Amino acid sequence: MISIKKYAAIDIGSNAVRLLIMNVVEQEGRETQFNKSELIRVPIRLGQDSFAIGEISHVNIDRMVDAFKAFKLLMKVYNVEKYKACATSAMREALNSKEVVEIIRDKCQIDIDIIDGKQEAAIIASSDLDGFFKPHQTYLFVDVGGGSTEFSLFVDGAMIVSKSFKIGTVRILNNMVSDLIWDEIENWIKANTIDYDNVILIGSGGNINKLFKLSGKLQDKPLSFFYLNSQYQYLNSLTYDQRVSELGLNTDRADVIIPATKIYLNAMKWSRSRQLFVPKIGLADGIVKAMYKGIL
Repeated sequence: MISIKKYAAIDIGSNAVRLLIMNVVEQEGRETQFNKSELIRVPIRLGQDSFAIGEISHVNIDRMVDAFKAFKLLMKVYNVEKYKACATSAMREALNSKEVVEIIRDKCQIDIDIIDGKQEAAIIASSDLDGFFKPHQTYLFVDVGGGSTEFSLFVDGAMIVSKSFKIGTVRILNNMVSDLIWDEIENWIKANTIDYDNVILIGSGGNINKLFKLSGKLQDKPLSFFYLNSQYQYLNSLTYDQRVSELGLNTDRADVIIPATKIYLNAMKWSRSRQLFVPKIGLADGIVKAMYKGIL
């Protein structure tokens, strides 16, 4: 007997807002399956407001209301029985975040939880990482967002240290990341990986997923430092319009993909890693699995 439940997650990021609808398939004697049914991404760049002027603008609040009303209707059509909406860096730092949460609750009947960097890293880690890890191996998990980047070190399948830094693609584009932040990240990565050989990077986020897709590799194959560096140089050689027209990148992806690649490259360099795996997981996936496990 098979039981199929529908769960949904709303990821309110600094670059985009995403609705993920997932089929949770339960069958006696078998491991629960999580199959993506629908993913809708709306490019509301909240970080452009929050990091520059300190609050979410009225224009983007209106866009959020429209998006969340649509999300509510879609969840109804798909018969979603359980959902969660989580906001990250941009909403964390917006002075009017409480006001925005109240507006969405009143107009869309959706509650938003604003989570901190540690919660974000823990939720993502609750997704498919357990099945990915190999014994006696060290992994540095790097999740690059628009406003923050989470770094988590896993040894023998257990997270031993994690830290969130205020560095992300939207911040970099707006020249809001100082050399001091880069130095702090370099020191943190080196200090926490110095005792481990052959550290393997795991990349999470829309930009690394896109880079992986462009590589044409099979899902279980890693990207090399050489490949990532060559792609970084290539992307920098193209204009914004060329990235859109020749590579087929979305208009809100064509600018942020370069600073994202820089973060992954530096993480590889500072951890002495030569391989980067992209298991295609993210916050929305983690939210669904955390809800299913009853930890969110």
